[in-house]
Amino acid sequence: MTLPNFNYIAAKSLVEASELAAAQAGRCVLMAGGTDVILLLKENVLKGVESVIDLKNIPGMDGLEFIEGEGLRVGALTKLYAIQNSPLVREKMPAVADAAHYVASSQIRRKGTMAGNICNASPSADTAPILVAMNATVAAYGKNGGREIPAGEFFTGVKRTCLDKAAGEIVTEIKIPELKPQEGSAYFKHSVRKAMDLAIIGVAAWVRMEGSRVADCRIAMGGVGVTPLRAKEAERMLIGGEAGDDLFERAGAAASQECRPISDVRASAEYRVDMVRVYTKRALKKALETLKA
Repeated sequence: MTLPNFNYIAAKSLVEASELAAAQAGRCVLMAGGTDVILLLKENVLKGVESVIDLKNIPGMDGLEFIEGEGLRVGALTKLYAIQNSPLVREKMPAVADAAHYVASSQIRRKGTMAGNICNASPSADTAPILVAMNATVAAYGKNGGREIPAGEFFTGVKRTCLDKAAGEIVTEIKIPELKPQEGSAYFKHSVRKAMDLAIIGVAAWVRMEGSRVADCRIAMGGVGVTPLRAKEAERMLIGGEAGDDLFERAGAAASQECRPISDVRASAEYRVDMVRVYTKRALKKALETLKA
């Protein structure tokens, strides 16, 4: 399948890209790594696209920075491969590195970006659950200025986000809060193959402990709804409880009742529900193992 005809525009600045996107709202698509955009254009999933605005030449939107007391800043053009292999990320936020590693293949991760992964807004996106669980924020810039969007509010549906196309909003950075003492996080993906496959389900967990009890937690599930879902009943069950297999098993069962998966060629809804139960328990146990001292 060949690419359709379109105008290719290599933006030189964030302001230029935003103005172009606002002027062509609904008729253009933004491209960072291009691993999703090119495929969607080839398969004619993106309808009515007249222009592709390439962001990769914009300075200052690449790189990883960890700020003590704040957390990790991931530039919108930062490659997934750089995130998964960064000693800094693996030390400070191993679950984020794991989520980046789960995306597609090594070749795709060398081109694709975390920002592109979440802007594509697939229900099975691997980086979305861990960003929601870790209470990350997405920084965006448009003609009305900049704003920060909680990751849990960023996704509005299948392939849809809250970015304002009429304002030419563009993701510039993802900010992930630092893990404080007695906090840990984890992400697990379940798929048929280790590489290339979309997640059948994905579960991310963040916990804060006080002694042996769960003081606070967040559980985010991917692939089981039109957007990443929080398992809020399971979270309420966990808070104040004595951490261990029994509590985590009950939390997994509760989380499995909160998801709303579909059946498709990759798995039945019933199978996905049961895998949420299994992987919620695993994610909670792993998060406990990675607690910051």
